[in-house]
Amino acid sequence: MAAMGRAARGWARSQPCALALAAALAVCAFYYLGGGGETFSSATRRLRATPPAPAHRHPQRAAGEAAAGGRDLHLLMMFTKAERSPALRAKGQAALRSLLRHGRLGGGDALHLHLVTEGASRDIGLGLLRDLLRGAAFRHQVIVHDVNELTEKLFPIVEAMQKHFSAGSGTYYSDSIFFLSVAMHRIMPKEITQIIQVDLDLKYKTNIRDLFDEFDNFPEGAVIGIAREMQPVYRHTFWQYRRENPQTKVGDPPPDGLPGFNSGVLLLNLEAMRQSKLYNQLLEPTMVQKLTEKYHFKGHLGDQDFFTMVGMEHPELFHVLDCTWNRQLCTWWRDHGYSDVFDQYFQCEGEVKIYHGNCNTPIPED
Repeated sequence: MAAMGRAARGWARSQPCALALAAALAVCAFYYLGGGGETFSSATRRLRATPPAPAHRHPQRAAGEAAAGGRDLHLLMMFTKAERSPALRAKGQAALRSLLRHGRLGGGDALHLHLVTEGASRDIGLGLLRDLLRGAAFRHQVIVHDVNELTEKLFPIVEAMQKHFSAGSGTYYSDSIFFLSVAMHRIMPKEITQIIQVDLDLKYKTNIRDLFDEFDNFPEGAVIGIAREMQPVYRHTFWQYRRENPQTKVGDPPPDGLPGFNSGVLLLNLEAMRQSKLYNQLLEPTMVQKLTEKYHFKGHLGDQDFFTMVGMEHPELFHVLDCTWNRQLCTWWRDHGYSDVFDQYFQCEGEVKIYHGNCNTPIPED
């Protein structure tokens, strides 16, 4: 995201989830993962045994679609601290409503919505989804992950990199959740081979199923799909490296430059991440230290910073999404020293598929 869009990390990737689990189960087949001593493995076994809720469609049509087979589509969102902010709840509701409005899944497809949440946000989010998913025209399932349990699993993996990519100078346990995508392949059960992680300040203008088709476009060796950053954030962050290497493309605008990445929409090929020796080596503290020293890198945008730095060194690990899949709207850097080059980063041609209202930027109405 844009720098100011993530400076307040508490909302950039977070939003609330919840309502009484029993009520949600009755309406949309909600399953709670985490807490109560349940592990991901046991939860996965239960999910295999209990299929997603059926779509609300004509019986003869449903029978024909089921016979055609389908695909499990896993989509993850963070949904925390919503009880403190009506604005966050409104963002989450708008994002989910637009996603479901345009969702047209194939025969037999099932949408698995993973919500990372806690406390009161769980109740809010499940209530929201209960209402929005009522009458959905496709099979669906909601899987709730406890943020504290995920943080416990993540911290040993990402602790060393947090000091390089988090606001402030310390390494805080609670910041680990902002690196979830970096180590998702070590957290999610192996039965899940692909997942898309999205921010909640989005508005969908097309079928989410089409975004999952982007996995088929990954070149050999790529493990993550991600769009370019659309502000000169990393032109600024890499200032020292750029000064020492005046011919570099690092931080330059597209199409020929390397502007860095924006992690508002992330396609994670978990199986490829598990199998990639190179990617897993880059998670090691010694490798993170080596690259941050080489690029004089100090960021505050969590996983986005890590992917950006790694992308400068190993672009082959990434499938670059078209800007229309993450059309960022924040213009903060235009008014903070980069007006002369801003438009070179911000331009995006083509029909927008997903708007990203980062740094509280209003999203165009339909």
